[in-house]
Amino acid sequence: MKKFMLIRHGKTRGNLERRYIGDLEEQLCEEGIHDLYSLASSGDLPHIDALISSPAVRCRQTAEILFPNIFYRICPIYEIDFGVFKGKNANDLLGNKEYEAWLETNCTGDIPGGDSVHEFKNRCCDTFQSILEASQEGTTALVIHGGNIMAILERYALPKRNFYDYHVPNCGFFLCRYEYGNLKIERNGS
Repeated sequence: MKKFMLIRHGKTRGNLERRYIGDLEEQLCEEGIHDLYSLASSGDLPHIDALISSPAVRCRQTAEILFPNIFYRICPIYEIDFGVFKGKNANDLLGNKEYEAWLETNCTGDIPGGDSVHEFKNRCCDTFQSILEASQEGTTALVIHGGNIMAILERYALPKRNFYDYHVPNCGFFLCRYEYGNLKIERNGS
């Protein structure tokens, strides 16, 4: 049986400041590192057989803290490009007409100077599909980004839910069983 543990990376300074980080490179902040060590020592993580990480430094740091004795491979799964909103938070964007228009789409419209949300979701799911096809029996942990997790679960999880219903906090995870082309969530470690 194939299982997948979808883990969101630990906190960064940008997360604490509620910034649109997306594909910007950021390291874990002190609080994020502390939270990860707490999770690692809690006994709450299941046994894993394989480990995959996004190339982002915050994901690689998370993988190394949570699973220090497990070799991991890098998979090209990236967070969304927030374009002109990148690195800013809602306060920085007050009065920005492009931002207000994007919010009116419930954040599902194309991002000015950045990704098409639709294309981003497809890119995440195409990469996950290749991981599914290459994976062996057992539990594979993926240390990735919140947007990646939401996109994958929106497409593969049963029962079907909205993209934002799968929001997971930093250091949170979903443990899923793969069967008949879908993911069945066994555990939400938020």
